Amino acid sequence: MVTIVGIAALLGPGVAIFGSEALYRARTMKTVRILLQTTIAETVDDWHIGRFSLLQRHLASIHDDGVRFDVVGRNVERGADGADRVLSKLAESDFDELWIFAVDVGDGLTRADCAGIDAFRRRGGGVLTARDHQDLGCSLLTLDGVGPGNFFHTKNPDPVLHNRCIDDTETTAISWPNFHSGSNGDTQRVTPVLPVHELLSNPARRGGVVERFPAHPHEGAVGVPAESSVARVIATGTSKRTGRAFNLAVAFDRERDGEGRLLGRAVAESSFHHFADYNWDTRTGAPSFVTEPPSLATANDPSLLDDIKAYVANVARWLRPAGAR
Repeated sequence: MVTIVGIAALLGPGVAIFGSEALYRARTMKTVRILLQTTIAETVDDWHIGRFSLLQRHLASIHDDGVRFDVVGRNVERGADGADRVLSKLAESDFDELWIFAVDVGDGLTRADCAGIDAFRRRGGGVLTARDHQDLGCSLLTLDGVGPGNFFHTKNPDPVLHNRCIDDTETTAISWPNFHSGSNGDTQRVTPVLPVHELLSNPARRGGVVERFPAHPHEGAVGVPAESSVARVIATGTSKRTGRAFNLAVAFDRERDGEGRLLGRAVAESSFHHFADYNWDTRTGAPSFVTEPPSLATANDPSLLDDIKAYVANVARWLRPAGAR
């Protein structure tokens, strides 16, 4: 096999120096391993992991601060004991971060899966959770810390009583929480919660902060769990239907548990649609049960995705275990 150095030597001394430097950078660059994971088995007409390919590609393209991201995407695969063979033993893996898209209707994560994820955070792993409307993704509730930061319809409802009402009145089959931030394929205005969290940094913007997220007709609800001292809402959105403000993301900083272990950071997102291919480009298609009229805004103007791409890169950096920074 011809190596970088070998090719450079054939082309001349000037290129050999470049090749050596490139090889040196490749060898000294830290690799952070990210697992993108859904909570369903492979199902063609659903939100399987293949529908998050643009996110996977973007994460894998980030090479800065001496760090690169090795990104693996997968769906649930149950063993004979019913537990997912990777999630239930995640703390024993070489992954540094877990981005979990809770697309199930309540049975996505077993207790063994959640125990594996909890152990992963106890050894410093970072976790992002993303759910959606009503009870979609409520299996997240078994997770320690970040789980209770998700509010659903029939389980762990929003403690703010006036949020327990229908916001998206157009898709009548879906009940609260279902905040309408806009059409799939469009963007919504993001309001940073002061002081601005580093996750919302975007130096390319005049104000230096993220301004837009992908929109979705019925986002879920997230907030700060009553028992948490390290979580805070970092961004809110505004309903296109009612003008109501709702939380878009909650950040959980590191903290020590009762045994002195430094837990990994976490982020709870109101909707996995912030990251889905369909919401970055509706031409990629969606499951047949998605019936709302889509927008071509982001497909026609990819620069509208600059903010979410900056945010994704920030999250990937921020969730890295302390030892990988």
